Amino acid sequence: MRVLIQDSSLPDDSRRADDLMPVKPASGRGRSHGTSRKEAFDRWFRYPAGFASDYVSTLLETLDLDPGSLIIDPFAGSGVTGTAARSAGHSFYGIETHPLIAELANLKLQTPPGSPESLIETASSLAKTAEQMAPSAGDALKKEADLTQRCFQPAVLARLVSLRDIIRAGHAGQWGPYAKWALLGTLRDVASVRVGWPYQRPGSQRQPRFTDPLERFIQRAMWMAEDLQRGVTIRSDISASVTHGDSRDPETWKGAIGAQGCVASPPYLNNFDYADATRLELYFWGDVTSWADMCSTVRSGMITATTQQTSVGAAREASSKLARFVNVGATVQELTAQLQAERDKRNRGKEYDRVIPDYFAAMAQILENLAKSMTSGAPFVWLVGDSAPYGVYIDTPGLIGQIGEQVGFSMEKDIVLRRRGQRWASNQTRHDVELSERLILLRRQ
Repeated sequence: MRVLIQDSSLPDDSRRADDLMPVKPASGRGRSHGTSRKEAFDRWFRYPAGFASDYVSTLLETLDLDPGSLIIDPFAGSGVTGTAARSAGHSFYGIETHPLIAELANLKLQTPPGSPESLIETASSLAKTAEQMAPSAGDALKKEADLTQRCFQPAVLARLVSLRDIIRAGHAGQWGPYAKWALLGTLRDVASVRVGWPYQRPGSQRQPRFTDPLERFIQRAMWMAEDLQRGVTIRSDISASVTHGDSRDPETWKGAIGAQGCVASPPYLNNFDYADATRLELYFWGDVTSWADMCSTVRSGMITATTQQTSVGAAREASSKLARFVNVGATVQELTAQLQAERDKRNRGKEYDRVIPDYFAAMAQILENLAKSMTSGAPFVWLVGDSAPYGVYIDTPGLIGQIGEQVGFSMEKDIVLRRRGQRWASNQTRHDVELSERLILLRRQ
């Protein structure tokens, strides 16, 4: 039986689970854009829309798992669940489809190549070399992507590029991957235009939060050293890793067999483009050189959660796959028809009707892989929000729960944690459907 719990005695934005979620004022439930700027490991790079580590720790505590249990996260992101699981004494296996973010997540969970103090020494040496070798603000910088050039003052960009080039050349030695992420984490700190999540706006100027990119780079390396020291001292014996791959593919789950728990936050149906959100970092490091390159190498492998990913053929195929989930398939078909009707009313309507079937077909594949990997009685908890594109309400957590019940799980709780969408209240063209962020708890039968 599905139970949707709401504590009506609390303000709407403070609703919580009764016995599953203890009251924690700093739990991060309402933290803007997910991961923390301050928490250990989270602060390496603030990937948007992710978990907060203190919140994950709370969830892990409430699952009452044996020490050393294997925790999995098929939407690993920047590894927040992984670092929290390791700190709690659990092993961890994550899957992440964004290649750059999967690299970051796995880096956090690796044993460092040497004393963390030597990372600080390396960063300081790199900064001195970069200062000496910084190219002029002339022809050398014109080779950079247009987005990169527009985001920074020339003198700042010169130092960033110099630092990048000497890291690429191997001057950081065994600390190269860490130096790379200290640098990538510095970019938005020193940008002179608005580069907040989810969009970079190079035409909108701002005062940089920090003016000296080399000093900020060293500070970030110091944070990493502090966090590595803490992680190595406490849980050096814990097995933890993230693989770059598609969690829809059964092959990516080989390291998850025998899992005793799952804590995750899947992409929301809110038209958020996770590839575009990291465009500045991808362009600056040279992983992609154009929009088309980014779409083919990064976005193409992601779960469809934004209209930029859709196609008529993929939506049709997804609808066919969902037919075996009779009730869910019928609901998705009805939602698709409503969204298509709403799109047809608009001159340039967005293709939400194509997103919906592809999204839930992906969730079904992932839940089936999860069911095959987890031991009998193992719990999993997902944090996910509902949505209402064009005012058509989509009960994303509820539909995911229904799919889960058909592939081998039993639903135990469906809990409203907080209201969402309140910051758009002044938008007169926005729908007035009340949205929430919910926690669903299921258990392998």
